Amino acid sequence: MYAMVIVRYRRPVEEVLVHQEAHRAFLRKLKDEGTILAAGPHEPRFGGMFLVRVPDENPQKALDAIRDADPYYQAGVAQYELLQWNVVIGKENLDKL
Repeated sequence: MYAMVIVRYRRPVEEVLVHQEAHRAFLRKLKDEGTILAAGPHEPRFGGMFLVRVPDENPQKALDAIRDADPYYQAGVAQYELLQWNVVIGKENLDKL
């Protein structure tokens, strides 16, 4: 199963940027593990989003764990919307990633 994680900044961008290096290192680690398929900020800069692969069994638990471990969330500078996504068209393309 896949999910979209939508991140919206709760604090001014200058406060968010203090935690950006740790946040990106966290995302890179998840990418290297095969969990994150793509990630990046919105333009203009008000948040970002990432596409993740989650287990079919209890995907919400996996999403909560990702959110809770993110340095942005831990610092209280961002809020998260966790959307489980049942990919119907193009799933074979995502499965190759």
